[in-house]
Amino acid sequence: MDSGNWRERLLGAATGGGLAPTRSRVKTAYAVAIATDVMQFALGPFGWTFVDEILDVIALILTTRLLGFHPLLLPTFVLELVPIVDVLPTWTACVALVVATRKNQPPAPRGEQPVTIDVKPTKVT
Repeated sequence: MDSGNWRERLLGAATGGGLAPTRSRVKTAYAVAIATDVMQFALGPFGWTFVDEILDVIALILTTRLLGFHPLLLPTFVLELVPIVDVLPTWTACVALVVATRKNQPPAPRGEQPVTIDVKPTKVT
């Protein structure tokens, strides 16, 4: 696997390659988020043993595969571990925020890498 390829697949549209936020990917991500939130609401605030957590892991993986990694996915995953808060539609809100931020972000031109900051480690004595 090419080192640049996994980075593009993970970050999605943010690098201008990999996962473009197509209409079908966005609709599928919304469907996954809504289905997860509805199932967690149906299970109640305490859910069954580990079923809520399994649903959260599945939602995190599928959303990342569909939209690419976004930092908002991690706090949403952690927030879903709180017993009463997991009834709120946090996955749906997270997908809406990720889609909105990706739409406002201008795509990088093809073949041009985004700007990165390269720092050389130095030893402080």
